[in-house]
Amino acid sequence: MSPDLDLLIEAAQEAGRIALEARADGLKIEAKPGGSPVTSGDLAANAFLQGFLRKARPDYGWLSEETADDPARMERERLFVVDPIDGTVAYMKNRPWWTVALCVVNQEQPLAAVVHAPALGETFAAVAGQGATLNGRPIQASDVDALEDASVLADAALLEGPGWAEPWPAMRLERRNSIAYRMALVGAGGFDAAIALGHKWDWDVAAGGLIACEGGAVVSDHAGRPHRFNQPIPRQASLVCAAPALHPLIIRRCAPIPLGDA
Repeated sequence: MSPDLDLLIEAAQEAGRIALEARADGLKIEAKPGGSPVTSGDLAANAFLQGFLRKARPDYGWLSEETADDPARMERERLFVVDPIDGTVAYMKNRPWWTVALCVVNQEQPLAAVVHAPALGETFAAVAGQGATLNGRPIQASDVDALEDASVLADAALLEGPGWAEPWPAMRLERRNSIAYRMALVGAGGFDAAIALGHKWDWDVAAGGLIACEGGAVVSDHAGRPHRFNQPIPRQASLVCAAPALHPLIIRRCAPIPLGDA
């Protein structure tokens, strides 16, 4: 499908192997500024990815959760956007819902992406305009057209809480730690939508966003705006990823939320 995609698949699968090995050897865990955890496995996977990918594509920029941001990335036409372990808490607790999420961004838009779940043996992949796959087989978002009884990856306490101008109907709500994995599952029709009404960094949503869109889902912030990547602050206002018929229904309920509050 694409030389970049082949490179990302190879890199993601090896980084997943490194992460599994690091956990088996015993993790060292630290707290990052803000309190979120980072493990020796995150750092080992990031070190491998940075060396492997940048050697293969020295002219590409670099943006990773576990590397200090370099504004020089904005001068590059293409950029690696990397989350070496998305879902670190699941990884620490030996739960399967963590992934290696890799994306090549070209002029603000994803070009190729991989979301690899090592503990599940699942590799989602996509190239812009060429569809998306799970372990080599094409995937497709669901055709669900009503929120009632839809399967949604979201915080139940948030959606079931008071204060919504238009209350949410009864839905089947679940959680998965990795944001990229949530989006890939929506693209594959495993869930009908994923909603996260808080700021999301580019490395959280770039890879999963392309996979979801190439599977036929719609991805935006809660105001309905498409994500744009490789900006001075590499962050999105929020995430709504949904089957095509559900996306406008979710946006309608979320629209009253000011963008600054998401």
